[in-house]
Amino acid sequence: MPRLETSRLILRPPEYCDVAAIAEYLGDYDVAKNLASVRHPFDEADGRAFVTRAHERRALGEGFCFAILDAKNEAFMGCCRLTLADGRYKISYWLGKPFWNRGFATEAVKKLIAFAFRDLKADQVWASWFADNRASGRVLEKLGFSVVEPYWRQSAARGRPVACIRTTLTREAFGRKKARAVKPAQRVEAA
Repeated sequence: MPRLETSRLILRPPEYCDVAAIAEYLGDYDVAKNLASVRHPFDEADGRAFVTRAHERRALGEGFCFAILDAKNEAFMGCCRLTLADGRYKISYWLGKPFWNRGFATEAVKKLIAFAFRDLKADQVWASWFADNRASGRVLEKLGFSVVEPYWRQSAARGRPVACIRTTLTREAFGRKKARAVKPAQRVEAA
């Protein structure tokens, strides 16, 4: 599995050395409540199971989970993943609370999307976010995702169904978004 890099981040498969950080960050209710399948409380045994499942899914070709690391010191920050379901890749992601509101999620997910389209030859990807998690919605909006439908989804940490928004992004729309982002810099160079 490849190691992906951005200017500030390294994305690599999660390892058992990450378990303590995974347990710490997913053990925070404010993080867990924004994820459908993470229960609360979440401990190191759950963290080991998380890493084991990531390795198993990768071996079966059903999922590609990446630990998100700070490129400066390789400190663990969170995870992002692609999961194959019904012939389409679903994107999910989370960061520990110390890394919120600094653009890391957008940067990691953008790299993950590029991997899906370039390496996995996906035509589209989809993602969902709980309607009360506006930060996650902003990440997807910035990357060009379009809303498909609202629905209700069970939250393991909250123990009840929560309003959710399903979104999708096509390869073509992602390409247009990237082209628009590059265009202003091209004008500056040409001047």
